[in-house]
Amino acid sequence: MNNFLKRIKDKKGMSGVLVALLLVIVGVGLVGGVNIYMQGASQNIQAGADTAINKAITDAATAP
Repeated sequence: MNNFLKRIKDKKGMSGVLVALLLVIVGVGLVGGVNIYMQGASQNIQAGADTAINKAITDAATAP
């Protein structure tokens, strides 16, 4: 964070501020996108695990 603030102070004019804001927006978007992806992946893994567990239970119950 200190490097980020130092870079903003070193830049002259609004171009440094605009670049910093762009980096912040891109970072927040990236974190949000990864979060959404991970939630979807987690749900898919849970659904696959439920299917595998139910199949194993059914197979065990019908085994001779």
